[in-house]
Amino acid sequence: MRLPAILITALMLGHSAQAEDVSALMQDVCAHCHGDTGDASSRTYPRLAAQNRNYIEKQLKNFRDGSRVSDIMNGMAEELTDAQIAALADFYAAQPAEKHRVRTSKRALEAVGYYIYHEGNEYTQIPPCADCHGAFAAGDENLPRLAGQHRHYVIEQLTAFVDGTRTNDSAIMHSIAKNLTELELNAVALYVSGLVEE
Repeated sequence: MRLPAILITALMLGHSAQAEDVSALMQDVCAHCHGDTGDASSRTYPRLAAQNRNYIEKQLKNFRDGSRVSDIMNGMAEELTDAQIAALADFYAAQPAEKHRVRTSKRALEAVGYYIYHEGNEYTQIPPCADCHGAFAAGDENLPRLAGQHRHYVIEQLTAFVDGTRTNDSAIMHSIAKNLTELELNAVALYVSGLVEE
């Protein structure tokens, strides 16, 4: 559900004048969904802790200009300055990633995810995810860290690439994600959610 404009205005009020100091912005706005250090406890919101700095900056700018669509984040980002975005990216990128375990009952599905992530599926032209996101899903300066991300959030984003509702990032992701079966998509999301190493 989109937040009322009056609430967004109230939340953002007073922050645009202090571009370098975003501590109040993080405490009063960002922390409500993403947690104090970016380790969101709700599966609805992405974990930002240890996410790659350039990637965070790009996504916030895309939310601000509308090239990435979100009922919540478009309104939240519309008044952010470049300096605020840079400071937010610096902060979250510097936070340590928390460890999150995969339930034992999901180990068989996790194994499928491991295989797809590291080996791909030659029969459906799915390359290994590790080719771009790295052996431990840490990504790089421009590609997102997937390690430790909420499974539900990863599924949501892969699905958005499939159905075309997310178009602000590489077209490669659409061409890959559309070939994933529902089992593979869920398995990969489960696998990366349990990765904690870099």
